[in-house]
Amino acid sequence: MKVLFIDNTHPHLQNTLERNNFVCHNALSLSKSEIEEKISDYEGILIRSRFEIDSQFIDKARNLKFIARAGSGLENIDVSYAKSKKIICFNAAEGNRQAVAEHAIGMILSLFNNLNVSDLEVRKGKWNREKNRGIELSGKTIGIIGFGNNGSAFAEALSGFRVNILAYDKYLESYKYQSSMEKIYKHADILSLHIPLTEETKYLVNKDFIEKFEKNIFLINTARGKCVNTKDLMIKIKDNKILGACLDVLEYEKLSFEKLSDSGDNQVLRFLLESKNVILSPHIAGWTHESSLKISMILAKKILSEFHK
Repeated sequence: MKVLFIDNTHPHLQNTLERNNFVCHNALSLSKSEIEEKISDYEGILIRSRFEIDSQFIDKARNLKFIARAGSGLENIDVSYAKSKKIICFNAAEGNRQAVAEHAIGMILSLFNNLNVSDLEVRKGKWNREKNRGIELSGKTIGIIGFGNNGSAFAEALSGFRVNILAYDKYLESYKYQSSMEKIYKHADILSLHIPLTEETKYLVNKDFIEKFEKNIFLINTARGKCVNTKDLMIKIKDNKILGACLDVLEYEKLSFEKLSDSGDNQVLRFLLESKNVILSPHIAGWTHESSLKISMILAKKILSEFHK
């Protein structure tokens, strides 16, 4: 079976496939149109988020049997169309769940304890203790929306902090910390998003959604940028309904997640960059050395399980 690697992955994946008689080729330097010209020669492709695998691309991949994405989401792949062509789509959400959980906790602890701000102040010769008095995570109620791999790992990682956890997942029947959105609206001090980007979740967090919370809250988003209406978030930070935000993802990211789009609302983005109540990171929750290996191990296992029987 011939497999085309469109994106970089941990070498474990390619090495494992080749040891099991798969033929692997590299297309990292080729454009999408150049790849489309040769994709009919391959039965499998490996991608992260370099470009969209749309119906046009799939139609040209006449012999394709699987698409493997080295990550958690599949929103850059037309999964329904791929399935109609009997193409299996693999992802590896299990591979970075711990990394996402640790990153989310790191962000909220940094925000609560003013670590980013105070670090810069000390480097400038300022020693402001009272101004940087922090907030304890212990005793807070954390609402988690989405309780799949990442949401459940986040809850597990919080177990030593003596927090109250309320979890809501529309598509699960029974799970730990199960709650309703009504209870989350009523009790949450912190809201953390762990949901895929779909038409249903796009701009889920907007002004109307935020106003449903009885308390003024903190927001953590390590899911997808467009799950949050950033302009509405800015407005709610300004009026203190949102006390602070930890944003690993932004709606202004390009599809590849490698840079911000030029079409972003500069006024809103500038506000986020200048706000001391906002912690930002460049879509690196889940982006660890360990998760890179785990993702490749999981994909290798799934591919071999299906095609090396």
